[in-house]
Amino acid sequence: MKILVATDGSKDADLAARTALRLLNPADRNVDVLCVAPAYEKGPHRHRYQRRILAKAERILERTRDRIAADVAEVQGIAVVGSAAAIIVDHAEDYDLTVIGAKDRSAGGDTGLGPVARRVVEHALAPVLIGREVRSESGMRVLAAVDGSCASQAAITTLSELFDLASAEITLMHVEETPWIHLGLQDEWQTYDEDEQERSDEGVLEKEMTREAEVIVQQARNLLRPTRASVSTMIDQGNPADEILSEAESGSYDLLVLGATGERDLKHSMLGSVSSKIAWNAPCSVLLVREPPS
Repeated sequence: MKILVATDGSKDADLAARTALRLLNPADRNVDVLCVAPAYEKGPHRHRYQRRILAKAERILERTRDRIAADVAEVQGIAVVGSAAAIIVDHAEDYDLTVIGAKDRSAGGDTGLGPVARRVVEHALAPVLIGREVRSESGMRVLAAVDGSCASQAAITTLSELFDLASAEITLMHVEETPWIHLGLQDEWQTYDEDEQERSDEGVLEKEMTREAEVIVQQARNLLRPTRASVSTMIDQGNPADEILSEAESGSYDLLVLGATGERDLKHSMLGSVSSKIAWNAPCSVLLVREPPS
């Protein structure tokens, strides 16, 4: 397993590295630690600055390597100067997983994502783990959001291949995004009696969506069958991002897993609104996996 850990020496980066090593499969972990120092392109002292900033990056790498060396098979350090987000995204393609902290040194506040983390999760094509605090004393509680897409299936496969699921509890969650919610008709729908609901076009559609949801969660369960994890399922209705975040908070999960969908071409690789909102607001670590290239 090849893991890239991005660090700037911040508390969030250190936390992300510790979280990753606690959650990932302990077998054959080879880690490269990447520290990107900011570039200084102008002025007569550019070369002197570059030597000093690279020396500082090397010290950060050395501290990080010392902290994680006992938990990995092999660890190497990479120090470069340039745009942090661009370099991390470029390196990520060569690894099974890239680990980043939610916030970097320049980011303020206690929630959300820092500018580097935001750009990495938006543009990296390989799996990314945003490492946050682990809540469980033992084992791991995982919430996997599944929607039947190729990206969602890839996320479940990545979870089963890279993470330590021997004593994990996994909840597979599918949210039915009912169309009348967007039309503001949910209150009217709730006033129907049971017979009216079943006979209505909305009721027929709801039954079809429920059947589809059951197939989706069963497919995800089948992908996890080779693991020794305890797997449960839940099907809910509403706004997917809101329902998933609510469950992540109330269920005290350690890891939220989802397929990252959105615009993807040679110039753009943006997350969809659901993926972005969850990555930004999740109370726990988030594993984002994109659809495999065709």
